[in-house]
Amino acid sequence: MNTDPAASWLFEKASLGPLQLRNRILRSGCFEGMCPNGAPSEPLLRHHRDIAAGGAALTTVAYCAVSADGRSYSTEMWMRPEIVPDLKRLVDAVHQEGCAASIQIGHCGGFSDPRVIGGRALAPSRVFCAFRLSFPIEMSPDDLERVAADFGRTTALARKAGFDAVEVHAGHGYLLSQFLTAHTNRRQDPYGGNLEARCRFPAEVVARVRAAAGPGMAVLVKMNVNDGFPGGQTPADSTVVAALFEDAGADALVTSGGFTSRTPFYMLRGKVPIREMARNEKNALRRAGLVMFGRIAVREYPFSRTFFLDDASPVARSTRIPVALVGGVCDLADVNRARSAGFSFVVMGRALIRDPGFPTRLEKGETTESDCDHCNRCVAAMDAGGVYCVTRAEEEASIGDECPTAS
Repeated sequence: MNTDPAASWLFEKASLGPLQLRNRILRSGCFEGMCPNGAPSEPLLRHHRDIAAGGAALTTVAYCAVSADGRSYSTEMWMRPEIVPDLKRLVDAVHQEGCAASIQIGHCGGFSDPRVIGGRALAPSRVFCAFRLSFPIEMSPDDLERVAADFGRTTALARKAGFDAVEVHAGHGYLLSQFLTAHTNRRQDPYGGNLEARCRFPAEVVARVRAAAGPGMAVLVKMNVNDGFPGGQTPADSTVVAALFEDAGADALVTSGGFTSRTPFYMLRGKVPIREMARNEKNALRRAGLVMFGRIAVREYPFSRTFFLDDASPVARSTRIPVALVGGVCDLADVNRARSAGFSFVVMGRALIRDPGFPTRLEKGETTESDCDHCNRCVAAMDAGGVYCVTRAEEEASIGDECPTAS
C-alpha cells in the first residue's frame, strides 16, 4: 500500500453531510452523452459501475435536467417518474462496488437548445446567447416558482431511486450561474442587482433541494469561483456566494469555474479538439462555424496542476462545510496541495475517464500519477455516442493490430 502521507489522508474515510465515504475522491459530474431520448442507458450504468469498481468514493451521474425545457442536448437526461427504475438499477450497481452515488441536477437556462426543447429558452434576462445565437425569454415570477419546484421534485425522485447525494449545478453558466453573474442577470426585481440579490434565486433553489432531500441525503452545490471573463463572477464574489449556499442548507461545495457560453474550456484547460468537435457536430451551420472559426471562437487555456486552487482556497478557508477541489488533480503532490489549502475532498474527471481504476492503483502504490494527457478528445466524444478516453481506445486498437492472428 502507498505510505505517502498524502495517500494516507486521501484514502481515509471521510464524512460528507450524512454520508460516510470510503475515501476523499469524488468523480466529477461530467456530461456523459449516454442518455438517448433523455433516459439512462446501459452504457451509462456500465460507465459509473466501472468508476465505482475503480475505487472512487462517490460517482456523480451528470447533467440531469430538472425539466424537459432545461436541456442543451437530446442525449441529456431529464428527470421524470418513468426513468426512476433504470436509475435505481444504476445506483444499485454502484452500491455493489462499495461506492456512493450522486446525481447532478440543473437547468441550462439561456443556452438550452430551442431545437431540443421545442421553444425558446428561459433565462434570468433577455441577453443574447452566442452559444445558441438566440435571445432567451426573461423568466417571470411564475417561471421562477415552477423551476424551483422542479428542482425539489427532481430531488425527491432521485431519493426514490436510491441516490446518496444530489449536486445542484450552480456553475458553468447554467441557469443558476446565469443568475449569479451580472453579465446575464440584468433584472430590476428582487432577483437582480447586487450580488446578494443575484444569489437569491439560486439560494432558494438550494433550500428547496435541502427540504426535498431529507436528513439522509447529502446536498452538494457546484459553484464557480471564476467565470473567466470580464464582468463575470470573480473569486472575490465566491466567498459571499458560498456563505449563502451554506446558509441555504448545502452539506458541501464543489468549486469550479468557466462559463459554457463564453469560456467553455476555462473549466477544463489543455487542448481544444476542434477537428473532433466539428466532425461530431450534427448541426451543419455550427459544424461549418467550428471548421472556419473554431480556433478563434473557442479559446484554449494552458493546462496546469490544481488550476482552480488559488481562486477556490478562500472558499475552503471561509466555510464551515466541506469544500471539494476540481481541476488538475493528477497525483499525490496535487492532493497534498489541496489538503494544505483546507479542502476536504478532491474531484477527478478526465483522470477517471482515462483510467477508472486510478484510485485503487494509486492507493496500492502501483502508480504515482494519472497518465491523462489533457487532449480533451473525450469532450468531443460526448457528442458521438458517449464519453470515453479516445487515446486509450487508440492504444488498445494499436495493441490489437500488433497481436499475431491465430492460425
